[in-house]
Amino acid sequence: MTKKTYTPADKDEPLIEDIRFLGRLLGDVIREQEGAAAFDLIERIRQLSVAYRRHDDRKAERKLESVLTGLTHDQTTSVIRAFTYFSHLANLAEDRHHIRRRTFHERAGNVQAGSLKGALKRLSEAGIDRDAIVQTLAHSYIAPVLTAHPTEVQRKSLLDAERGIAQLLLQRESLPPGDLPANEEQVRACVTQLWQTRLLRTSKLSVADEIDNALSYYEATFLRQIPRLYRDLEQQLGDSELPSFFHMGQWIGGDRDGNPFVTADTLDYALRHQAEVALRFYLTEVHALGRDLSMSATLVKVTPEMQALADASPDKDEHRQDEPYRRALTGVYARLAATLFALTGGQAARHAVAPQNPYLTAEEFLADLRVIRASLQANHSGALVPQRLGPLVRAVDVFGFHLATVDLRQSSDKHEEVVAELLAHARQEADYSALDEAAKRELLLRLINDARPLRVAGAVYSEHTESELAIFAAARHMRERFGARAIRHYIISHTESVSDLLEVLLLQKEAGLMTGPLSPELAEQAVEGPAHAQLIVVPLFETIEDLRQAAPIMREFYALPGIADMLRRSGGEQDIMLGYSDSNKDGGIFTSNWELYRAERALAALFAEGEPGEGITMRLFHGRGGTVGRGGGPSYDAILAQPPGTVRGQIRLTEQGEVIASKYANPEIGRRNLETLVAATLEATLLPEAKPVPEAFLDTAALLSQASMDAYRKLVYETPGFTDYFFAATPIREIAGLNIGSRPASRKPSQKIEDLRAIPWGFSWGQCRLTLPGWFGFGSAVEAYLAGGTGKAGKKDSRESRERCLKQMYREWSFLRTLLSNMDMVMAKSDLALAHRYAGLVPDAKLRKKIFSAIEAEWQRTQDALTLITGESDRLAGNPALARSIKHRFPYIDPLHHLQVELLRRHRAGEDSLRLQRGIHISINGIAAGVRNTG
Repeated sequence: MTKKTYTPADKDEPLIEDIRFLGRLLGDVIREQEGAAAFDLIERIRQLSVAYRRHDDRKAERKLESVLTGLTHDQTTSVIRAFTYFSHLANLAEDRHHIRRRTFHERAGNVQAGSLKGALKRLSEAGIDRDAIVQTLAHSYIAPVLTAHPTEVQRKSLLDAERGIAQLLLQRESLPPGDLPANEEQVRACVTQLWQTRLLRTSKLSVADEIDNALSYYEATFLRQIPRLYRDLEQQLGDSELPSFFHMGQWIGGDRDGNPFVTADTLDYALRHQAEVALRFYLTEVHALGRDLSMSATLVKVTPEMQALADASPDKDEHRQDEPYRRALTGVYARLAATLFALTGGQAARHAVAPQNPYLTAEEFLADLRVIRASLQANHSGALVPQRLGPLVRAVDVFGFHLATVDLRQSSDKHEEVVAELLAHARQEADYSALDEAAKRELLLRLINDARPLRVAGAVYSEHTESELAIFAAARHMRERFGARAIRHYIISHTESVSDLLEVLLLQKEAGLMTGPLSPELAEQAVEGPAHAQLIVVPLFETIEDLRQAAPIMREFYALPGIADMLRRSGGEQDIMLGYSDSNKDGGIFTSNWELYRAERALAALFAEGEPGEGITMRLFHGRGGTVGRGGGPSYDAILAQPPGTVRGQIRLTEQGEVIASKYANPEIGRRNLETLVAATLEATLLPEAKPVPEAFLDTAALLSQASMDAYRKLVYETPGFTDYFFAATPIREIAGLNIGSRPASRKPSQKIEDLRAIPWGFSWGQCRLTLPGWFGFGSAVEAYLAGGTGKAGKKDSRESRERCLKQMYREWSFLRTLLSNMDMVMAKSDLALAHRYAGLVPDAKLRKKIFSAIEAEWQRTQDALTLITGESDRLAGNPALARSIKHRFPYIDPLHHLQVELLRRHRAGEDSLRLQRGIHISINGIAAGVRNTG
């Protein structure tokens, strides 16, 4: 067995080799575990599927269908498992190849878009110096926020096994030929483990499970890769220590919107376990530092502060009396061990001395580490800092004892219920919900200014009110225990009015999270001084109508007496969250993106005009999902496509679904994705703004938006029977029954599209390969626009002039270019032939034909529109990496679709065995893993 070398012309060969290597081992395992007949059956299905996909072989299609329909349940499950695991293994090969290609380009001196080096090069070429960049970062806040949603189909057991395979693949590239057989045996063992590990959960995923799953990414990626990201940036900027501007956020454990299983107890569980992950990481690193820093006082000097830290250590071992760093670190370890027990109840793995004197704050621990670092740097030992101590200092600065900021979220109507009940019991207002908006504001402001609590001792409150009040009380306790950064944001879903914001301020006051009156006159008499709120009240604007009201609501909120001053005293930060998912489900892809763009422009203008006043920073929080239809797509392009003036070094964005695994399961891939967020934020903030977007572009986008929404809503909300079609032609019912998330698939017990969560809505369309939320309506919009009309001046434009306008918009406007690039990706991943097979599940033939024909016609219109505007008839012409992925991956996903349709047909015909259900659910897992951004 010899290692191969490749030329640049063979750049895909290593990927093909890895896929073949992993596929061969999987085949060997299947033959060993299931028998030769099972292997031969899987291989026959694979060959027929490849022939059908790559050569449009109709004879192969008929043979494939004949084979699949003749399978028993056991055979079907075996085949589905095989192709699902192949999808997982292909992902690992692709990730490895992505890193390989990135490394090749870096060594060749090629600067890639989205890299830190690329961003700094662009900034330098624009005349922006290092000091300006450092100053920008000093005032920046960049935070990916991990959320748990019912599209995360990966089990932690599988993720752990796959990380092992990924590491072994990496090792193969540097091993001498003689060591390759041993490596292959290790990979074979991991593949065997995968095959013998259950793909599905046997019980519903709990919130605690979701928390534990998310924390595995910190252990594997974030705790080590984020300090490395800082170090890379510092080196490229000249080794100056940068302030910590990059943070992590979590919704898991604090997001109650539509999830009745999130309570004060889960919030406590989340923060205790987050603290345990952080502290155990620090303990491991401090122990390793004690091994590394073995310097003797007879050979090196130390600073007085360092000597004092060593002298304060309880380590009295005579063998270490001349080793000040080791003695100091033993004391640090003992304090950390005591901190672990105090905050989590956990015990440290090692004890050179007994745990004692816990750190009260992460800042105390950080101060000790900085004393050690300063002493090393001052006494010719600076070379020892970058390897472990430097990254540890950065990790503690970023993660503290809380690891990640947990956001609280609840729907505005749930807050209203609590406030109404409190007011009724307090005899303040018998029917708060019946008040108009003006009356609500007046009442809420008066109550916020009143120091007296609303809660009546001895009164009996509903379970809902008790639960909600317990969350606020827990938030205050958690901040006291784990630090102010542990909980900072309170997100209000479905924000529709200013009173929605005031209600949360009032509930903060009830829990002691807000102190002091808003009124300046009352503040002079208040013992606690003027108003100060511990949590940022974050409105979430989700639907099309909500987005249109975002700026007016914020303007009215800040116009209220005392609000702006209170915000300044409370940190001067105003996060505003924009929902991509629900706006898309509400109005379609183009309208959703256009209304988001308009809302951002209006909000930026509001804060630029100074209406909230000086000292308040607006930060947009982008509720992006995995699919393009839910705001997904490349983060780098998405950030650069934001309207001018809306980033300014401030951005939070959600990461969710199986996208978390694809981005962050591999540490190297994870660091590249984190790097992309920083690069894009720097470029969007510092590069000179291009010329203002022409009014003609904005007018045209508005026309396209209206026509697109009309076409989308006509199909989804106005076509009789569409809901029946959707529930029959997609596996939405089966997804709802899959144990892949703690949250119910629908907000209400109904089959209305309005009540369905946007996540399973998009996930279902991805499963049947129509990906409808990511493109529907755009083709009709372009067709209507090109048909002509009368412009503002009353002059009728020609078709040719409108074509020229669209092409110019695509060339010159990053908003449209990014949106069409995402549509292009979605169209490339869609497959009408497969979707037609799913449509065959609709029992009403007339309904089936009517709706699928409408979808098919719009698909063709959108294809034609993309070709016309971009000039590219082939999808993914500008994204060869993804085109390569589809070429190698999709022939092996197709059998999963064919089998899923067959099992759905059997299931809906009345067969209800556990094996059949398991086969359906495994196919959902395999397709999600294969397509990679279905949720």
